[in-house]
Amino acid sequence: MNVKILLRIASGLLIFHLVAHTLGHSGWKRAEEPLKQEIINKMVGHEFPFMGVNRSMGDYYEGYGYASTVALAFMAAVLWLISGAVNSNKELSHKILLSLSLALLFWGGIEFIYFFPFAASITLLACLLTLASAIQLRGNK
Repeated sequence: MNVKILLRIASGLLIFHLVAHTLGHSGWKRAEEPLKQEIINKMVGHEFPFMGVNRSMGDYYEGYGYASTVALAFMAAVLWLISGAVNSNKELSHKILLSLSLALLFWGGIEFIYFFPFAASITLLACLLTLASAIQLRGNK
């Protein structure tokens, strides 16, 4: 498979991850289990001062979720953009793809440790496709 197709598939996987993450994260404050809802209420119900503002643990959790949405969108966009410009600057594309592969590897590892295997698998598959693209691009020089 050529580099452009591999990168577009990797971008599509991250877009899928982005949509699933955003949908899943949007309802985090509602839980069916009473104990889980009690914990959520405590997370959002108590604010404390930090760096000049008052925030709850729920605010931080929600903010990290939004930041992840932005990061996934950015990575998907970069992969898509590079897929269209890979022939115009192979050296820069190769460096960006290696960097992004490493970032996706760490992102997937964090997902395995702190979240769940399905999300991690999507990220790590995108990582492998990105790395394969970088290797194939290096071989085409």
